[in-house]
Amino acid sequence: MYLGAAGMVTLDCLEYTSKILKKVSEIGFTVHNVLVSNPETISELDISKIKQSFEKSGLKIGQTNGRYGGGLVSEDESERKKAIKFVKRMCNLTAKLGSSNTYLRPGSLNQSGAWLPHLENHSTKTFDRLVDSTKQICLVAQNEGVKISVEGGAVSPLYSAQKVKDFIDAVGSKTLGFNFDPVNFISSLKQAYDTQKFMSEFFELLGNNILGAHMKDFKIIESLLIHFEEIEIGSGLIDHSYYLEMMEKVSPKGDILIEHIPSEKFKSSYEKVNEYSEKLQINWQSYKS
Repeated sequence: MYLGAAGMVTLDCLEYTSKILKKVSEIGFTVHNVLVSNPETISELDISKIKQSFEKSGLKIGQTNGRYGGGLVSEDESERKKAIKFVKRMCNLTAKLGSSNTYLRPGSLNQSGAWLPHLENHSTKTFDRLVDSTKQICLVAQNEGVKISVEGGAVSPLYSAQKVKDFIDAVGSKTLGFNFDPVNFISSLKQAYDTQKFMSEFFELLGNNILGAHMKDFKIIESLLIHFEEIEIGSGLIDHSYYLEMMEKVSPKGDILIEHIPSEKFKSSYEKVNEYSEKLQINWQSYKS
């Protein structure tokens, strides 16, 4: 596995330089994701520059992540078609960059954000729209020879291990895999207090589909209503030892990307993850140009 960062550099990929990306590799990371505002504006020259910036900084090009919101499940067909076209172009770009995969955001009907709840997010109609959108995208991904990595979460149309499995089965494409982020799926105190048991269902149902993962942590806010918040790795309730041990089994060549923390926290999180991996005798793969 490769240990990397997602969003440590928050700039669009057209603004990447080896000097900027070197801040990532200097910590010890070997991979960083690629943030893309508009794949249609990226020229062949831009692609060459992005590749050179990663190579000079000693980083592997990681998952491409397009900024297209939650439109893949939109009830507005013009908005949905626009999102589908965007992700298709992401597949084209992913192939040219030689990235490991492109990220598929399941979306939301909440107009305020792609990762915010909505009454209809868990409905059959929303799920079916996501399946149809993804089938169209997978045709391009297959032609390009790239993988698509879908994520999910409690507030999204893919809200459980079984729902993700149902989705992958319904799409029926070998190009489609799963980006495992356990924190996103926590929705009850029972799950929060036994994260090993909670995560085990994902590994049992989706182990063969996991392409890589996002890594973070969470805590329970002490209040009358159930409330969870993300927190720095090692400070919360995720059983990271179990998580890393299982990821090594199911995705030995995948990227583990630490995310959702301030830039200044990535170094301490990198060190904490290495504490876990050393005890487990997990040897992270090194960068090779």
